[in-house]
Amino acid sequence: MPYVLKPENAITVEADNPADYLGGHVDTGDRWVLNFGPQHPATHTTLRLVLELDGERVARCTPHIGYLHSGFEKLAEHLDYNQYVTIVSRMNYLSPIANDICWHHAVETLFGVSLTPRCAVIRTIMAEMARIQDHLLCVGAAALDLGAFTGFLYAFNPREKIYDICDFISGQRFHPDWTRVGGAMQDLPDQAMFVRMVRNFIDDDLPRAIEDLERLVLRNRIFMDRTQGIGVISEADALAWSLSGPVARASGVRRDLRKDEPYLCYRDNWDGQGSSAVQFQVPLHSGGDVYARFQVRIEEMRQAIRIIDQLIDSIPGGPINTFPDGKLAKPPKKDVYGSIEGLIAHFELIMSNRGWEAPIAEAYGANETANGELGYFIVGDGGNRPWRVKTRPPSFINFSTMAKMLEGHMLADAVAVLGSLNIVAAELDR
Repeated sequence: MPYVLKPENAITVEADNPADYLGGHVDTGDRWVLNFGPQHPATHTTLRLVLELDGERVARCTPHIGYLHSGFEKLAEHLDYNQYVTIVSRMNYLSPIANDICWHHAVETLFGVSLTPRCAVIRTIMAEMARIQDHLLCVGAAALDLGAFTGFLYAFNPREKIYDICDFISGQRFHPDWTRVGGAMQDLPDQAMFVRMVRNFIDDDLPRAIEDLERLVLRNRIFMDRTQGIGVISEADALAWSLSGPVARASGVRRDLRKDEPYLCYRDNWDGQGSSAVQFQVPLHSGGDVYARFQVRIEEMRQAIRIIDQLIDSIPGGPINTFPDGKLAKPPKKDVYGSIEGLIAHFELIMSNRGWEAPIAEAYGANETANGELGYFIVGDGGNRPWRVKTRPPSFINFSTMAKMLEGHMLADAVAVLGSLNIVAAELDR
């Protein structure tokens, strides 16, 4: 069934007959129904909006979650705690590595596993890279949707550098599937090269792209007219609808999990040696409109640069994987090939069901990703795979406000409002 939001006096229907949507008593010559998507290029995805129009003004919007039918959550019951990372990365194909990191953060919460300092730093760097990756596409597409094709190119080109970095550390550009329980699939192939690639990106490519974007659209009369005062949601409504991320912070909601429920290098003593948390500010705006959401994402990219800058030149040494009992992370290849203990540990994790030994418990772990609070609720039954997994996807929560934001606006404003929410369809139809 589609996830539908309507006013209290609206009529719930199953068919796509305009007369049904209008209650069967309104002259369809005065109001008519338009299907916006899923084929429309400005939807960016498979979702669909059913718009009831009074002239060119939206009288009612009925959002539908799309047609992916991917069954992502059910697949968790058939894959172990490492294999499922290939699925979660596909829930957000704009910044997949953020989902990788969040999933294994939740799994490590279930197992009670602490990361090594080296892993915590590298994960934090890549989490901020994912935030930048996601925001670049969102603000670039926001400009494209409103006619500024050059702005899209300014934002999209630097994303290729992030794909290069993901490819370097994992061997895959688009879906790295990089994290593992207690660490990562492999250590950095060449730390000096990694540092150089990241440095070039945050010192040169990204700041120039941000400046170009701002000069192109921030004071552009057309862009301002199309975004200011459009899709406004108040702070009280943002809290009532459980919004998170830039959408909530653009309405003045002071919440960011990196500050309120810190993890990785966002918390003090992240390395067990008293080290302080990374320093950054959480951008807030009181406008609550499309323009405010654009500005918050721009500033969040600058704060991401600040975070990465504090970590990139001081990556700790030591192992990237933690081995609390030898049964969570795969042993190094030299141990697999050089000792019977390493070979047995590898066999139990990969080829048999004797690995993992998850607690019979439940846990929830969440990260502050580019779109807001991404969380995974995991129920373990003692086996090597979850008994049940439930996702708390930010796009699904944020998309629920689409009807409220759009009602009373012009048809052309649907493009601006939808783009400002940065919806990822795989987080809607899971």
